[in-house]
Amino acid sequence: MRTLQYIPRATEKAYSAQAQNKYLFFVPLAASKQEIAKRVSEDFQVTVLDVQTTIRKGKKTRFSRGKHAYPGITYRQDHKVAYITLKAGDKIPVFEETTEETKEDKKAKAKNSKTDSKATEETANTKEVKPKKKAAKKETKEEA
Repeated sequence: MRTLQYIPRATEKAYSAQAQNKYLFFVPLAASKQEIAKRVSEDFQVTVLDVQTTIRKGKKTRFSRGKHAYPGITYRQDHKVAYITLKAGDKIPVFEETTEETKEDKKAKAKNSKTDSKATEETANTKEVKPKKKAAKKETKEEA
């Protein structure tokens, strides 16, 4: 088996496919359906029922050959996408990490981080100001 990455797709289409217990992954172009099923079942401890693959051709892009030359055309890389159907009840946790946080949790974290940052700024400011004033007073005493 190859040691290449199987990257989960985080798109609206991927999230809506979860309702039918399907998950989308970017896979290597040379990977077979059997390899994909084996790798996903080992990595995420799930039962794979079906694997469907598609190869998405790279789009055409133009590039410059200089000011007066005709621009050239090249193609972006092709991608292979695997649609993996899991057994009912199995889930892949990679897709659920972002949906677990609610709005209230995010607000609470934001408030805590703001108060923590303000507290650290205040302590830093008070520590910096006091030594400067004392040093200024000592200088004036020495001059007199």
